[in-house]
Amino acid sequence: MTETAEYEITRIVDAPRERVFAAWTEPELFSGWFGPRGMSAPVDRMSLDVRPGGAWGVTLVGEDGFEAPLGGVYREVAGPGRLVFTTGDPDDPGDGPASVVTVTLDVYGGGTLMRFHQFGVNTPREHAEQAQAGWIEFFDRLGELVSRA
Repeated sequence: MTETAEYEITRIVDAPRERVFAAWTEPELFSGWFGPRGMSAPVDRMSLDVRPGGAWGVTLVGEDGFEAPLGGVYREVAGPGRLVFTTGDPDDPGDGPASVVTVTLDVYGGGTLMRFHQFGVNTPREHAEQAQAGWIEFFDRLGELVSRA
């Protein structure tokens, strides 16, 4: 399979970009928003080695015990404005989907303009649409988390 798919999600987040960047890079904050409602991302089930070449991994845990491990590698870390990471291994994806994600954070008034771009390989359109819908829900949670501070 060699299907590719890409999309961008843009959000205005009511929090300083340093706090939004921290939500992407600090386990305690990342745990508070990453994943769909009804699932958790326990800090003790994640590793965020936030540096170029560092690995990230998280296991989402559902209320029914269902587990979904996710992970990849950081390619660029230029906080608080830019983060590039993979899901899976887009250079050698095997049979599964993999992607490169670019997050840019720009000061926007008193908040942050967050641009999220995902380019997937081995990614059928239906999978990309489901992933995009998932990220939108994640970002609702991210906005709720960082704007409470």
